[in-house]
Amino acid sequence: MFPQFLEGWALILGASSGFGEACALSLSEAGMNIIGVHLDRRGTLPNVERITSRIRAAGREAVFFNVNAADAEKRAAVLDEIAARPGVTGGVRVLVHSLAFGTLKPYIAPTESDVISRPQMEMTMDVMAHSLIYWTQDLVRRGLMGEGGRVFSLTSAGGSRVWKTYGAVSAAKAALEAHTRQLALELGPLGISANAIRAGVTDTPALRKIPGHEEMMELARKKNPHGRLTTPEDAACAIVLLSHPKAGWITGNVIGVDGGEFIVD
Repeated sequence: MFPQFLEGWALILGASSGFGEACALSLSEAGMNIIGVHLDRRGTLPNVERITSRIRAAGREAVFFNVNAADAEKRAAVLDEIAARPGVTGGVRVLVHSLAFGTLKPYIAPTESDVISRPQMEMTMDVMAHSLIYWTQDLVRRGLMGEGGRVFSLTSAGGSRVWKTYGAVSAAKAALEAHTRQLALELGPLGISANAIRAGVTDTPALRKIPGHEEMMELARKKNPHGRLTTPEDAACAIVLLSHPKAGWITGNVIGVDGGEFIVD
């Protein structure tokens, strides 16, 4: 449990599972109200209800939207509603981009149907990388985020390393890191920081969709100096700490939160 040293609102993209869920819960424990954007079918909505109940039990507000975060019209509608809520204008202090939806197909295969298509590649890049820019642009343009704001993206070792069928996601992670650096440059004069959090291999619903994820997790356990996988809570704790009002000078970085996993060959 965190001491309550934060205030205002955090906007979490991908708030219903994995890193997004952990960030929503940890930031609420630290004192923030949570706006969550997620895309869930009826079968997974009970988990969303569990998350919002825990946030409210911590004495915080939870406003969640079940929409496609990469859709421009949906983004505008969410931000319209946020802007209309009393006490939110200028109060979105933290944006967490934790969208994990992309195509896991190889670039090269014997038949055309087995390889990634142009629409699949463009969708992966748009959802997992470019959407960070559009949400940040709109938050700043609308005056919903100002001085003292924090922008966080969730990346992985896949941004600089390879794995079978992970090519498009790897490209998106690399682009996400580049976007984060550029945002740090352009948001600096506004007093807003931007950092990418490079979590280690973490057992999340997104990871379990990757072919060969069991091998990936076993390799990570063997090489990690701590002998375990990273957890979503590990990454969330780092984001909470970097959201401290005194941490604004930390910006433009890809910050490893992996127990030293990345540095071990």
